[in-house]
Amino acid sequence: MIQLPSNKYLILFDGVCNLCNTSVLYVIKHDKGNKFMFAPLQSNIGQQIIAKYNLDTSKTDSILLYSPNKGLKVKSIAALHIAKHLGFPNNLLSIFLIVPAFISNLVYDFIAKNRYKWYGKKESCMIPTPELKAKFLE
Repeated sequence: MIQLPSNKYLILFDGVCNLCNTSVLYVIKHDKGNKFMFAPLQSNIGQQIIAKYNLDTSKTDSILLYSPNKGLKVKSIAALHIAKHLGFPNNLLSIFLIVPAFISNLVYDFIAKNRYKWYGKKESCMIPTPELKAKFLE
């Protein structure tokens, strides 16, 4: 099952999406508190979490935020909670958590739907460098 320290968050991302991979690298660079670990949605752990929460991947297919203590956050709520933990000025984005999810998810879904067209797609999941490997599960 999912092995994650209780003080960490796991970001599950679309491993073949260029926008998602760029976002992961951005989070790694700004994660001064070393709070995040990563795994592609396509990985075994990604598939375990998808199954555990019975997610419809046709509706949620780009980013998830999992914590053993806080459960699962999806779409815009996941992205805003990630930003909240990245420190200033990124954490200012968390003010948008006051916007109802159905509204913020409209913007999120529009970007997610067009991400391959706008940013491209890789043939396979990103392979982390040796220095970053400790931040990735699987």
